[in-house]
Formats: sequence, C-alpha cells, structure tokens
Amino acid sequence: MKLIRLLILAAAVFAAGCCCGRTEKVIDSKTSFAREALQEFIDSGELPGVISVFYKDGVQETACLGWADVDKKIPMTMDKMFMQCSQTKGFCGVTIAILVEEGKLSLDDPVAKYLPEFKNLKVIDKDKNGKRIVRKAKNVLTVRMVMNHTGGFPFEIPSKVKKGWAKVSLKDTVREAASLPLRFEPGTRAQYSNTGIDIGAAVTEVITGKPWDVFLKERVLDPLEMKDTTFQPTEEQLARSIQMYDVKGGTKAKYKAFNRWMPLPHNGPTVFPSAGAGLWTTAADQLKFYKMLMNLGVGVNGKRILKAETVKNLLMKSTRPAGLGNYSLGLTTPANGWIGHGGAWGTSCSVNWQKRQLRLWVVQYNGKYPYPWSRKWGYANDKFFAQKVNTAEGDAYTGRLK
Repeated sequence: MKLIRLLILAAAVFAAGCCCGRTEKVIDSKTSFAREALQEFIDSGELPGVISVFYKDGVQETACLGWADVDKKIPMTMDKMFMQCSQTKGFCGVTIAILVEEGKLSLDDPVAKYLPEFKNLKVIDKDKNGKRIVRKAKNVLTVRMVMNHTGGFPFEIPSKVKKGWAKVSLKDTVREAASLPLRFEPGTRAQYSNTGIDIGAAVTEVITGKPWDVFLKERVLDPLEMKDTTFQPTEEQLARSIQMYDVKGGTKAKYKAFNRWMPLPHNGPTVFPSAGAGLWTTAADQLKFYKMLMNLGVGVNGKRILKAETVKNLLMKSTRPAGLGNYSLGLTTPANGWIGHGGAWGTSCSVNWQKRQLRLWVVQYNGKYPYPWSRKWGYANDKFFAQKVNTAEGDAYTGRLK
C-alpha cells in the first residue's frame, strides 16, 4: 500500500514537472492610484481615455478611464481594439527567439544567408574632402544587427514613408531596403529602424516556409489565446476600436480620423503585416503577451512559449555592442531590470520578471511629450509598487518551477 502511494506521488510530481502549471489567478488590489492621478484630465477633456494597469506579484490595479469614443460616449474597456504600433517589434523578437532556441537560426548568421539581396551592401560615407560617397560595406550584416537597430537602415524605406506601415509587403520591403545604401557601417552605430525588424521577420519566413504573421499566430498568438491580436482586424473588431485624438495639455483633445502611418482602410488586400509596426490588439490580449515575458516564457493560461533561459539570456539582455545603448530583439532592456516597448500612439508596457511587476498604458493619441498627466501617472506608479501586497490567496503565476 505504501509503495502504491509512493508511485502515485512520483507520478504526480513528474506530471507537474512536465506541464506548465496552473492558470493565473489575479487578485484585485482595491487601490485607485491611477484613477486618482488621471481623473482630472479625463474630466477636463485633455485626456480622452486611458487604460492603466499596475501588477505586482499577483495583485493588479486596473483602471479603464474616460472614453474610447468621446462623441459617442463609448467607455474605455479592456476589450477595445487599438494600434500598438512599435510594440509589434517585441512580437517579432519572440519569433526570432523561438527559432534560435530550436537551433534553426543564429543571431550572428549573415542576413544574406537567408536573403541573398543583402550580399553586396553599400554604405553612405564621406571621402577625405568631406564629399558624400557610396562605398562597399566592410562589415557583414547579421540577424542580430537588424533586430537591435544597428544594421544601418533608415527608420522606414521611402515607399512606407509615402504609403504607410501596412501598405508594403515584407518581400517588397526587403527588395527596396537591399537596393538602398546603408546609413552607416553595420554594427557600428544605433539607428531606430522599422526596416530592420521587417527584415528579421522576412528571415523567419525563409526558415519556416510560412508567412511571418502565420508563424506568429501559430506559435505565439494562438497558444496564448490572444484572439483579438491581428494584422487584419474584422469590421466587428474595428467597430470597437479606440478612436484617435490629437492631444495637448491645457486644451480638449480633438478627434483624428487616422494617422498617415496607418492610413485607411485598416483591413483588406492592401494591408500587409509589418513587423516594425502595425499589429492591432486589446489591453486584455497585450497583458497575456507581456505577462508571458515576465513569467519567463509561460502564458497566464499555462502554455509555454519559450524556455526560461531563452527569455532571460536572449530577450532580456542587450544584444548591442558596448556603448550603443541597451536593446535586445525588438525590446528595450534598460539596466534597471525592466524590459518592454512603447508605440507611436502613446501605448507602452514593461515588465520586471525578478520583481514580478508590470505596468501598462493604453491610449490612442498624437501629440508632443511631455504630457501633464505623465508625471502624475508616474507618481501613481510609484505609490502602487511601493505598497506591500498580500499574495496569500495563491501563487499568481504559472510554471514558476525552480
């Protein structure tokens, strides 16, 4: 009888080690730090609407304030669709990390190994008299460089400057980028570039034999149950999107139909996946992605996307040469332990896996930083993370096996 019990116990332990664990249990913090800091700007009309989430060790403060559509008085909620713009880069970084983990790709592989268009790159330079010249590149362009913005590419290729992020396919982006001279010798400087990230996505297409957005959906979005994250929002999804506004401190926000970087229409045959910017999502979905990073590769539903070591040693550490700032694969990696990214319309999310903390900010506006509410939201952030939380109700994160 004792032997049977031991066998049952051993089987249970083995099963626990093989699976990813329980689903996440979130405890409502009962605090209102964000609301107290931001409500005055909502009431004045300066800030049309915002979603703020603070998370600490299983305890979460969620504030949905103001309006997704001011004129129609549609409240801001966690299921409202929005453009996350450059936060798309982190999703590309995860797909690259998956291929590295599986041994199908090395970050130091030449890009030309997968995309022959980049074999004979040219670089803009100056001769001894200071005259602009174009010469052959000396350094080999690697996957690491295109993913951490040290490849020498401009922010966008001319076609996307003219048409917008989602109006040029990855193949056409690669073709145009390869035909233009680089801004500097690969690996010697940092220049923030959507183009480089798009090239990284194109590399995954060659390796997997699938369109990048399909690979992303199969390996990241579907396993994490991110049902509202897409490059092709349906009409139903667009109907519940957060409207865009021009904002300026001291005046009421003004409705803006669209931004030229994401022109209409937002779906259909003229819309292509862009890894540098262009992925639509919701706050509820975005939390699933960033909590997966904070939980070292395990989603809130218990599904593992990446090994813990891959997240810690690849996504969370800078891949740039010393002196060129901190950036990994589509994610910022400041020295304070937080990683994440922001988007052009004001969105941002960052996590700290060691402290088990997360902060998310969702808006859709155009304007010039700093905004008057930024400082007060920062104070709210400080208050939330300074408090002691009670996590006695359960182990909030899945799969945190030692």
